[in-house]
Amino acid sequence: MSQELLKGMNPQQAEAVTTTEGPLLIMAGAGSGKTRVLTHRVAHLIQDQKVAPWRILAITFTNKAAREMKERIADLIGVTDANRVWISTFHAMAVRMLRRDIDKLGYKRDFTIIDAGAQRTLVKRILKDQNVDIEKFDPRSVLSAISNAKNAMETPVGYAKTANDIFSKIVAKAYAAYQKQLELAQSVDFDDLIMLTIELLEQEPEVLAYYQDKFEYIHVDEYQDTNDAQYRLIQLLAAGWKNLAVVGDSDQSIYGWRGANLEIILNFEKDYLGAKKVLLEQNYRSTQIILNAANDVIANNHGRISKNLWTDNGDGEKITYHRSNSDRDEAVYILGEITNQVKNKNRQYRDFAILYRANAQSRGIEEALVKANIPYTMVGGSKFYERKEIRDILAYLSLITNPADDESFLRVVNEPKRGLGDTSIIKLRAFASEHNWPLLEAAANAHLMNDLQSRAQNKLMDFAILMQKLIQQEQFDVSITDLTRAVYQETKYVETLKVSPTPENENRLENLDEFLTVTEQFDKNYEPDEDSVSKYVDFMSELALVSDIDNVDQEDNNVTLMTLHAAKGLEFPVVFLVGMEESIFPSFRAIIDPKQLDEERRLAYVGITRAKEKLYLTNAYSRMLYGKMSNNMASRFIDEISPKYLDMSAAGQLDSYQAREASLPFARRFQPATGTTFQGRPVGQREPNNRNLTSSRQIHQAPNPDNLEQSVSWSVGDLVTHKKWGTGTVVKVNGLGEDMELDVAFESQGIKRLLAAFAPIKKQE
Repeated sequence: MSQELLKGMNPQQAEAVTTTEGPLLIMAGAGSGKTRVLTHRVAHLIQDQKVAPWRILAITFTNKAAREMKERIADLIGVTDANRVWISTFHAMAVRMLRRDIDKLGYKRDFTIIDAGAQRTLVKRILKDQNVDIEKFDPRSVLSAISNAKNAMETPVGYAKTANDIFSKIVAKAYAAYQKQLELAQSVDFDDLIMLTIELLEQEPEVLAYYQDKFEYIHVDEYQDTNDAQYRLIQLLAAGWKNLAVVGDSDQSIYGWRGANLEIILNFEKDYLGAKKVLLEQNYRSTQIILNAANDVIANNHGRISKNLWTDNGDGEKITYHRSNSDRDEAVYILGEITNQVKNKNRQYRDFAILYRANAQSRGIEEALVKANIPYTMVGGSKFYERKEIRDILAYLSLITNPADDESFLRVVNEPKRGLGDTSIIKLRAFASEHNWPLLEAAANAHLMNDLQSRAQNKLMDFAILMQKLIQQEQFDVSITDLTRAVYQETKYVETLKVSPTPENENRLENLDEFLTVTEQFDKNYEPDEDSVSKYVDFMSELALVSDIDNVDQEDNNVTLMTLHAAKGLEFPVVFLVGMEESIFPSFRAIIDPKQLDEERRLAYVGITRAKEKLYLTNAYSRMLYGKMSNNMASRFIDEISPKYLDMSAAGQLDSYQAREASLPFARRFQPATGTTFQGRPVGQREPNNRNLTSSRQIHQAPNPDNLEQSVSWSVGDLVTHKKWGTGTVVKVNGLGEDMELDVAFESQGIKRLLAAFAPIKKQE
């Protein structure tokens, strides 16, 4: 055993590295060095156990993580062996397998992977063809339902059998048509990549046996984020050697909304009897106070594998809690803190991250940064590969590599403008369907369309000739860069933009120039693997698998703005968690759904543990969001942090009632009501810094005789009827008798705090 590989590791990390045989669950807390453990484990297998690199599979969830893993392994054992290890995302692995054997399922090996924009366009067109009111049934919702069905491994036929309401029946019909269109176009979507790989392995015993034998050791990172389809794929691959090591953290499972199944990691030891479990609890990233806050918050969740993060980094600074009068004041406060620390603490802008629950919250902060002339990067905002001009060029390239790609054809047949109207395209689609041809082939035969004017026929045939010329360029094996330049020139795309030099078109031209940087980098670094179809197919596959997080460059000296979901896997010296308010974080839906609330709390845990040295929690009395002014109580997640870890000196101005509350000992202010429980745990901390209180101290009114006479007892989850606001759900209970306060979530009003004895409410039995 090479002691060099274990140098500096704690006992638990060393145990995880050296436990190589059989199933292994590595429960790795935030910042506990899991990437180091994974990379050193792979190095140990190759260097000490003499395992062939190509017999090792390591699956991550982002390209960025895969690149980092490969680089670290290369540092340990050299580039040659590191390149021979299969290190990829789930989807990249599936693409590689499908490129090799998808022809066994009736697809061509040069299939196209359609992007999210093309998916939405296709579903929208299908719904219109099926006379569905897209104002009532949002195409995005339908597409999301189709995606969830695929992640649950439901085929169109299987989904239709269980469709028992109007929406699911619409989805079932759209799903069937959607899948048929993809198959005709020799295209797959992201979810198909996993689903088709499973289908391939289950239907082709020889293919399954090949991969089961090949992958003697399998590693899966971020196991808590796997969905049912990914779980099944790993189960199939690991059934051969059973040397499966999974790394994850049940407390960081934050993707339930897109199909991640927390039960998968919780049931690992049941699925793989005799599995060994190693807990990584020592954190190398954050200060102890930040970790204590994270531990406090997550302890309120149920259904978790308990652990307690600790560090040798020292206690560090207290967490600053600031409550502003408005969201604008909140942004000003944040900018003031950043400016002060850059000036007085020698920090750089890249040290700061501003994290929020929803993208819509970024607008005010972004405006303030612009006015303050502070450089920033917004992750998940205007994405490079989703800009119109880039999507247009990608559609041309996709149509070149796969002439059956009807979605790409429809995107570019009239881009730049060629004088083809909607009626001509509708007739072309009908003509193609009649002959069972792809649209490009139909366009080449447009002279056979008797119901189309000769002018339109000629334009369609001219387009087909243009595309054939570009397809021939590919067949001459030119570089990706030269092929892209040919597209720019032959289609007159760049020329058209130059003719009208508006600021918008100038920006588009700059983006097209930047795209050539992407192609040049690919050409320079391209090395085909044993399963490659062509460099053109590999290039399109690589771009299809790019995610937002892959483009985060923490070396740029910019403040980073991003959602909490996007921040997973990253770390910053200083983190601002903004908008920490009930109905925002946690979201309104989560407040009335215990399962969603647990996931929101895990999201808070993720956000807190992104901070290395300093953490700020901010919110506001009033906030303009989604075109509506709201007054929200401070987030319960702040209440759940012990006051000894919070610096309240920047909490903001308090009114007289709040000042009285603030003067009370924290233990009393935050003490839950006796006997009040929520899923077996105490609930109902009092909110000290909130103006939206309805209390006897503010409003002098007589008790509600109905509530007093009935001696109503209240619990979290009770339904109430309010004379003005309608039906609501009790989400928090505090106090006893006439002093009992209820936090009630109303659909139209958000959360309101009411005195149970005085409010015009009735309990629904």
